[in-house]
Amino acid sequence: MRIRATVAVVSGALALSALTGAAAQAAPGPDRERVQVPTAESVFGKQATAKSKGFTAAAAPKLSKVTVNGGKDIVLGTTKLKTITVSITASHASGIGDAYAYLWHGPDFDNVDGVLLPNEEYGSCKASSATTSTCKVTITVDPQWDLYNDLAGSWNVAAGALAADESDFVWKEKFAKSRVQRFSKLVVNATPEPIKKGKTLTVNGTLSRANWDTWKYAGYTQQSVKLQFKKKGAASYTTVKTVKSGSKGALKTTVKAASDGYWRWSFAGTSTTPAINSTADFVDVK
Repeated sequence: MRIRATVAVVSGALALSALTGAAAQAAPGPDRERVQVPTAESVFGKQATAKSKGFTAAAAPKLSKVTVNGGKDIVLGTTKLKTITVSITASHASGIGDAYAYLWHGPDFDNVDGVLLPNEEYGSCKASSATTSTCKVTITVDPQWDLYNDLAGSWNVAAGALAADESDFVWKEKFAKSRVQRFSKLVVNATPEPIKKGKTLTVNGTLSRANWDTWKYAGYTQQSVKLQFKKKGAASYTTVKTVKSGSKGALKTTVKAASDGYWRWSFAGTSTTPAINSTADFVDVK
């Protein structure tokens, strides 16, 4: 019978504190200790010792799909914890007895600088046939323990599955990808209100995002942000112009007031920061 190693069952928040020493918020770089991650042996037992990485013999289970957070990016602010679900679909002639997955960040498996581990020791599996099951685990992410700014962006997903008869397993260090992003905020303010037709309307705003090093929000500078307008009674917005965010994420531009309607800023997002639209500011044109 297999015994899962303790490292594989420590939650994401506790894992980083236990594996990297003090706080996970220590300054990134050469001084940050290498993060240890679960291996096939620690997950599926000592029978994995003789297996090579990514072992996939003909009789081994087959991984067909791994879905993280319903296929959506994982977006975190500065304080609130977020729990996501990872679904692993696999098959074997005897069925699937267990499956496991976690997220890791780094250039390769020997240089991991971030890891997000499941809350559960074993996956919760539901069979769709005699040979195929989808197993689920959950991961709770704490931005003040698990993350720092350099970890925003693409993460690897390691996943594996064990045959129901425990005769074999499959293990992939890089089966899929997932993105972990810094929560974004965008505000708008158009003045003056009301305004006479033909006069100059000034539209201000601020684009900011979560800073996982300071646990505060900071301006996102040098980003292209669209100023959009929706005429009163219209169904959709049109882009009027594009502005670059300046110091502290500040946005400012001017337009000629032509008709009643709604003004907003729209940010398309980046690999580290999600897209966002500001709430609308209605301007009455006299």
